[in-house]
Amino acid sequence: MTTRSTPVWPILVLMACLGGAVGAAQAGRPESVEVRDHGGSRGLLTITVMDDGSVYIAPDHLAALLGGAWAVKGDRGTLTVGKRVAEFTRGQPRATVHGQAVALAAAPRVSGRAWLVSRDFLGKGLPRLAPGVSIAAVTEPSKPATSTAQGAVPLEELRYRSYPTFTRVVIETGARLAYAVVTGDEEVRVRLPGLALGRSRVEEIGDGLVQEVRLERVGDSAVLRVVLQGTAGEVKHTVLQDPYRLVLDVYRPKEGGGPGTAGRGVMEPLRVIVLDAGHGGHDLGAVGPNGVQEKEVVLDVTRRVAKKVEAGLGVKVVMSRDSDVFVPLRDRTNFANKQRADLFVSIHANAHPRSVSEGVETYFLSSEASDSAARQVAAIENGVVQLEGPGSRQRVDVLKSILWDLAQSEFQAESSVMAETVLDSMSKSLNLVNRGVKQAGFYVLGGAAMPAILIEIGFLTNRKEERKLATPEHREAIARAIYEGLAEYKRRYDQRLRTAHSQPAKGAPTR
Repeated sequence: MTTRSTPVWPILVLMACLGGAVGAAQAGRPESVEVRDHGGSRGLLTITVMDDGSVYIAPDHLAALLGGAWAVKGDRGTLTVGKRVAEFTRGQPRATVHGQAVALAAAPRVSGRAWLVSRDFLGKGLPRLAPGVSIAAVTEPSKPATSTAQGAVPLEELRYRSYPTFTRVVIETGARLAYAVVTGDEEVRVRLPGLALGRSRVEEIGDGLVQEVRLERVGDSAVLRVVLQGTAGEVKHTVLQDPYRLVLDVYRPKEGGGPGTAGRGVMEPLRVIVLDAGHGGHDLGAVGPNGVQEKEVVLDVTRRVAKKVEAGLGVKVVMSRDSDVFVPLRDRTNFANKQRADLFVSIHANAHPRSVSEGVETYFLSSEASDSAARQVAAIENGVVQLEGPGSRQRVDVLKSILWDLAQSEFQAESSVMAETVLDSMSKSLNLVNRGVKQAGFYVLGGAAMPAILIEIGFLTNRKEERKLATPEHREAIARAIYEGLAEYKRRYDQRLRTAHSQPAKGAPTR
């Protein structure tokens, strides 16, 4: 396959403009960008900034500036420039541009026939849709609110994850940051004298160990307060780079002793499985040509799997959602960690700009995607984070966000075995194309303190598979195949467990 190169400088100019749009939103100013080609300016394109800080453009306005056309039919909007087409779908945080899938920061906002699409389409999709066209700023970017103090370090993000044995709080900053940690009976306080803080931040946790974390200004310093819900054990802190971040781990007093432990020093029986039905609520997931929605299909399949596993395997099954509700990606594995789950299985339906794509595949988490297709699937699934509301991360960088290498890497080999076992069962019993076991940086799998996999049960963008996925019979067959794969995994696991327990303990005399 040959790849057509596009000029790099227009994208770089646009990336510089993005910071200006955020600054303008904070300052309450209107913002525009200039659309240019080799012949000069084509005009100004208005940028729409929402209350939550998300940034959009009007595709019909862009079409007029490009000498193209904008058309809406049902849930799809099409932007045509010459012989090239960009297609957007209501509820989908992505676009198809000249036959190539492009993940966007947010799904289109639609009111009647008026559409707005995510501004990052200008950097990700426009070079392919209209080669030679570039974007330039026409307003000077304002300074971010966090950079008011000269020499102060800007805050990039405050985040957390709950694990069975500890709670992790991460402060990501734009540069190296000095800090001091003081541990008390009711809270852990971290003084951050060099941090620029425009407003206080509060994250409710309530995992039995940490009640909440508060980042606020006290005098001339910023202070992070980790308010304890119970008695804490050891408190560990470290600084990581690229990006700079302070990682604070607060351990439970009787479970696990330090970094790298997950409460699994020896093999134990499988007791709890968390089944995760992807998407839900206002997040439709993939939508087929005939309107079949991923969120509805996977919820039905997951319910069927849950009944079979509880009845047949003698383990407790907990679902991350059992109704049509939206659950943020991070909360799904946080939920599994709080349940002390032994396995985490996330069920999804696939999508691809090539409607002939078909088959089933499974994934486990890795810092490096196994191929470009796996990377694209992860990008699409990770795009859901943009639907999580104003408090969610506005940019998705999985490797920085989930710190997967400090948690899930311990279970990578076991996740691979489970993914292979389940896929083998599905491809054989369903007589579907086996697309293989793959690896990618899925946000939903990050931070899981147990073996975790993601299953793609078929392509809703393939009309034949969409028709199948719409039927109760095929959903039942998929559920049985997943159940049989989990049953085979448990059978092999139990066999290894018996072998491990029959061997002498380390250090015991042998004969």
